[in-house]
Amino acid sequence: MNNNQVKRLFDLNKRAKSCEPFTSEEIGERNDLQFLRNKENVNMRLSGNNKYYHADQCQKFIRTIEKYGFRGYHQDDIDSVYITSSPYYGASIKARLISGGETDIKSFNENKELLGFIIGYNEAVYNFTKSKAIKGIIN
Repeated sequence: MNNNQVKRLFDLNKRAKSCEPFTSEEIGERNDLQFLRNKENVNMRLSGNNKYYHADQCQKFIRTIEKYGFRGYHQDDIDSVYITSSPYYGASIKARLISGGETDIKSFNENKELLGFIIGYNEAVYNFTKSKAIKGIIN
């Protein structure tokens, strides 16, 4: 996203929080800008009716990995996380490390498998944090 798009999305989100009415064009523009923001670090084609949902799920997954780390890598070891897809090598989730290396988090044969894993992972994280909040362990 360029600076103008970031600024426009910020303005539209600010209006949404203050419950100002939107035109249908503004709703579409906001959805497309959110899609572009969510698709950062996602290098695979997302299309169809669920493209906005899948982009949002991918972004939630990336934020979770960057916040909590994975497998023996602490969040301080991770520079960025990205999702990529190739017709030859399949879909994969990779992490760039602060040390300069790259590591595979998980690889898949098809995009649908990857998206199913990401959605399931996000659902598990949500259910875990919700159960902890109900028990009063976390806020």
